[in-house]
Formats: sequence, C-alpha cells, structure tokens
Amino acid sequence: MLVISLITLAIASVSAFLSISLKEDVVKVSMGCVAVLSSLLTLIFAPWVLKLSIVAIPLVIDRVNRLTTEESPH
Repeated sequence: MLVISLITLAIASVSAFLSISLKEDVVKVSMGCVAVLSSLLTLIFAPWVLKLSIVAIPLVIDRVNRLTTEESPH
C-alpha cells in the first residue's frame, strides 16, 4: 500500500509542476485536476507514516525559515 501511495504522490507532484510550468490553459487545468485528484487519493489511502510526513515537512520548513530570519541581523 505504501508503494501505491508513493506512486500517486509522485503523479501529483509531477502534474502540479506541469500545471505551473505549461503555457496552454487546457493542459494547465487538466494537470491541476490530476494533481488535486492524486493528492486526495494519496491522503485517503496512504499509511499514517506518509500522512504524518506530508504534514510535518511544511511545518519543519517553516520552523527552519523562522529560525534563519530571527538569526539574521537585519
């Protein structure tokens, strides 16, 4: 089950990247829909470890950014 969740997460990541970088509107919208659908499927069927890591990564990045801005002398 973890492998299937990681595959849908990879599909969601690639389609989100393509929806941002492409120029055509129809392809952009379809890639965005695929990204949202794959992300929802990943969150529904993923094991708890993957769900927690998906939630924890943005929190860790925010904490690191906050620490680096507090340490700068600006």
